[in-house]
Amino acid sequence: LIDPLTSIMSILITTVGIMVLIYSDNYMSHDRGYLRFFAYMGFFNTSMLGLVTSSNLIQIYIFWELVGMCSYLLIGFWFTRPIAASACQKAFVTNRIGDFGLLLGILGLYWITGSLEFRDLFGIVNNLVRNNGMDSLFATLCASFLFVGAVTKSAQFPLHIWLPDAMEGPTPISALIHAATMVAAGIFLVARLLPLFTVIPYIMNLISLIGIITVLFGATLALAQRDIKRSLAYSTMSQLGYIMLALGIGSYRAALFHLITHAYSKALLFLGSGSIIHSMEPIVGYSPDKSQNMVLMGGLTKYVPITRITF
Repeated sequence: LIDPLTSIMSILITTVGIMVLIYSDNYMSHDRGYLRFFAYMGFFNTSMLGLVTSSNLIQIYIFWELVGMCSYLLIGFWFTRPIAASACQKAFVTNRIGDFGLLLGILGLYWITGSLEFRDLFGIVNNLVRNNGMDSLFATLCASFLFVGAVTKSAQFPLHIWLPDAMEGPTPISALIHAATMVAAGIFLVARLLPLFTVIPYIMNLISLIGIITVLFGATLALAQRDIKRSLAYSTMSQLGYIMLALGIGSYRAALFHLITHAYSKALLFLGSGSIIHSMEPIVGYSPDKSQNMVLMGGLTKYVPITRITF
């Protein structure tokens, strides 16, 4: 299935992916798990591209699971550090909640319409709504379950807890997962099923409400962070709230536009923060508590001029 949404998302994933791969070649060159890192990265990009090119809900669910598994492997990349090990488990378990909701929503939708292909699905639902052949409470419930899956992947308000902990992986992974690619999966799902959400009552109000809560919540939490990558993670969460709000008021174009602009700028921010962390390490020591602490970073313009221009 190739349509404007698929093409724009695949361009986004491939361009950000190639930039992150070029960057991490030098970044990870001293790491013991160099080959493992690139295997995981290629697998992650593959499953993400499979997700955006899928034409039915079953294919989306399969690739959804693969993306969740890749995020588990990549966040727990330095699995000898206990913080990283607990963080990847937390991300995996939180994502399981959303996957279960997504599965329930897909099954309920199949029970209502008897089809899983997107093209047939929207037509059948529109006919049912026009002829009142659909239990509106059950339809709203199924749509809410589908939305729970999107909420978990895109780190919206109740299930956002895995996103800041996911910063325990290497910086290129943070740039790829939490700027561009993985958090775009939930938004992609909502955008793909938007014709469905618009005809079902009350669900758009829920999407907008969650978006508003996430915007305020993420922005206020970002102000209180000391770790540079954590504060970037919370700002990502806030911007995704803006995109959810745009989808919830039915503004498809504004949401996609903000998704694209935010993905590129946030990937650049994360890669720049990785450069800063690498420059800080010889001075303050190699522990992440020190090399990622923003209290210890002042007057970086003199020392890292190129990074300063990009950052």
